[in-house]
Amino acid sequence: MEHFRVGLVGCGGIAQVHGAVLRDLEGVDLIACADIRPDRAHAFAETFGGTPYDSLEAMLDAERLDCLHICTPHYLHTPMARLAAEKGIHVFTEKPPVMDRAQWADFQALEQAPVRVGVCFQNRYNQSVQLLRHLLDSGRPGKLLGARAFVTWKREAPYYTESGWRGSLATEGGGVLINQSIHTMDLLVQFLGRPRQVEASMANHHLKGVIEVEDTMEAYLDFGGPTALFYATTAHCANSPVLVELVCEHATLRMEEREVTVTWDDGETQRHSFPEAQPAAQGKAYWGNSHGLCISDFYHSLRTGAPFPNDIPGIRDTAELMLATYESARQNRVVTL
Repeated sequence: MEHFRVGLVGCGGIAQVHGAVLRDLEGVDLIACADIRPDRAHAFAETFGGTPYDSLEAMLDAERLDCLHICTPHYLHTPMARLAAEKGIHVFTEKPPVMDRAQWADFQALEQAPVRVGVCFQNRYNQSVQLLRHLLDSGRPGKLLGARAFVTWKREAPYYTESGWRGSLATEGGGVLINQSIHTMDLLVQFLGRPRQVEASMANHHLKGVIEVEDTMEAYLDFGGPTALFYATTAHCANSPVLVELVCEHATLRMEEREVTVTWDDGETQRHSFPEAQPAAQGKAYWGNSHGLCISDFYHSLRTGAPFPNDIPGIRDTAELMLATYESARQNRVVTL
């Protein structure tokens, strides 16, 4: 089996999830890591292996990498992906792939590079999501009429003030949408297809004077027929399960993370409950539970040349919708995609 020499940059919280997956993934050798805080790089290397470096540039100069995992703050995702691609290194980056239109243009240009680029939308691999896809594809629920999605989580001031980058427009790019609920918006795109219009509004309700970004975003999404209501906040008192509900001609499909309820128009109700994905999720539960499946699929695509659903074309509609939602909220207008 072909082995891939892998490096990781950004050794904070989400990097622990990637490290655990890479350490156990057959055919993958995690040989290096980098962080501008040397203590974090050394701690990561002690846990997951590899040589620690104090910068991405130092790691790329010293090591011959086949793939780079990017787990840094948002504003660095695109420039680091471009730097790796220019050196012929495959890229697997955490979400969001971009923060603004200029970065999106740069990121899309990587399609012309002789490397594969993947984005970590791991919730696409959740068993509950796969079940909804199977049901929709079967045709039994009938035409999809619309949807609603709710993300109601809790983030207090230390989450932002202790990070060094969250809460700032320059480094995070936004708040609850770009950081926490982009996964849920991505699932709406997966189920409803290409978005056509968005009208949105946003607010900072509970951390005024602490953060520059929104803690609440609501949007009315038009998918060229079906419509969706989207609401996300980090001003809740707890991290409640994410709710996605799809209304079809003959059934209502309701997903609350690993729980799925199907209510048919004749009154029959079916309930499905799924365990944590394997390998077991690491870190915070609300990060999603399918990093292992997503990362493994990316390396399968590198090894076999098979398509990877989270490549640049595969995440284009979600990236466009996220950017358009911010434009609508900031400019107080309907945005057509």
